[in-house]
Amino acid sequence: MFVKRLLVLCSMILLGISAVNARENTLTDTRQARELAKEAYIFAYPMLENYRTMYVQITERGGFNSFTHVKALFGPHSRLIVRSNNDTLYSSAWLDLRNEPIVIGIPSIDDRYFSFQFIDMYTHNFAYAGTRVTGSNALNMMITGPLWQGETPLGVDEVFCSEGNFVYCLVRTAVNSELEGDLEKVLKIQELYRLQTLSQYLGETPDTVSSGVLPTFNQEVADSAGFIGYFNFLLGQLEVHPSESELIEAFSIIGIGQDFPFDLSDFSEPVLAAIESGTKDGREAIYNPGVAMGKMKNGWVMPERIFGNRERMQGLYLVRASAAHIGLYGNDLEEAYYPNCRFDSDGELLDASLYSYTLSFSKEEMPPVAPNGFWSITMYDIDQMMVANPLNRYSIGDRSSLNYGEDGSLVLYLQHEPPGDDKLNNWLPAPDGIFTVTMRIYIPAPEGLEPLYCPPAVKKAEAVE
Repeated sequence: MFVKRLLVLCSMILLGISAVNARENTLTDTRQARELAKEAYIFAYPMLENYRTMYVQITERGGFNSFTHVKALFGPHSRLIVRSNNDTLYSSAWLDLRNEPIVIGIPSIDDRYFSFQFIDMYTHNFAYAGTRVTGSNALNMMITGPLWQGETPLGVDEVFCSEGNFVYCLVRTAVNSELEGDLEKVLKIQELYRLQTLSQYLGETPDTVSSGVLPTFNQEVADSAGFIGYFNFLLGQLEVHPSESELIEAFSIIGIGQDFPFDLSDFSEPVLAAIESGTKDGREAIYNPGVAMGKMKNGWVMPERIFGNRERMQGLYLVRASAAHIGLYGNDLEEAYYPNCRFDSDGELLDASLYSYTLSFSKEEMPPVAPNGFWSITMYDIDQMMVANPLNRYSIGDRSSLNYGEDGSLVLYLQHEPPGDDKLNNWLPAPDGIFTVTMRIYIPAPEGLEPLYCPPAVKKAEAVE
């Protein structure tokens, strides 16, 4: 295997040298260089964002192939992530598959939602495990890289093959903040999540093969023509999909390819300026995707299918890039659906310093949830952070102690000051100013996705005196 990798690397270097020489002799068309740079940057953007996140996190955590567990639910004290959820504890691990596969073990988890999301270097959600996909029984999974060709070991239930050598494993385990002692139960579950290299799982001594050094990430470089250097490294860590081999070959005109050497001085000044302009064009397209990301109805933005596996995202390079920009590592809609609301039924911004609001569901309008899922609504201030309040309540949903009408209807109260005592159970405290809310439906029922479910409009109740 090592000899095979060495031969592949040597051939890539030779191909890279040939591509550089060809580029020096032929690349004079600045319009072509600009257009290719735009297309290549859009294709590479989610990979760059993924690499940036990976590089920062493994530097802070000390390396690959071990779980990091968040031990508390996000709340107003959490200022690093916007629009975080108050429903689950997170566990995560960066997997390095360059030398051997990784085996992950899950205990039996009954009566609780959980999911293991596996994200490849393209930001495709290439595999899931958990409540929706594999159920509540104990499970051993093996995650392999693109070159691994071994046999499935005894005791491994599922094998997930990644197109690249780096995989992000993101775990969500539900916590009911209104249930005393539930957080402690989830902390114990986290301790039972196991991660081992294949050799550790088999009790064998691993091969001592160097995996190489990761390029230091610099955002300014990644935002310029220098993104090509990172892109080439990342392409060298995966198996280019047959459907995209011609595209990557077309990009080679501007020095892109698996492990191609990259040097800005290889380009003439006009061509380099064109590549820089193409990079800016790509970023502008990513930041302004138009209606491709979702629809608006009743004041709610309803996200489309902007995350998924390769089959789902095939060819949707701008959608994939824009999705990475607005919410890296989002779920497939089948796993979780997140409509967001900023406007009331009159089309005005939600502002609890001016009005109190109601969100009313008839029995037929309740969020469509599969039997093993749940829904919630989380409150955020103008900075997209959770809001401190006297109840320490940051989200509300079907796991809360809600008061329903005799006909199965439900009225939620979104306001700054407490409503009457008979309405406190249904109160989601708002800041004294502009706010937004996000509904999260974990494992939506199929009828909620075709067509997409839209919650009722938030309506003004009365003016604040």
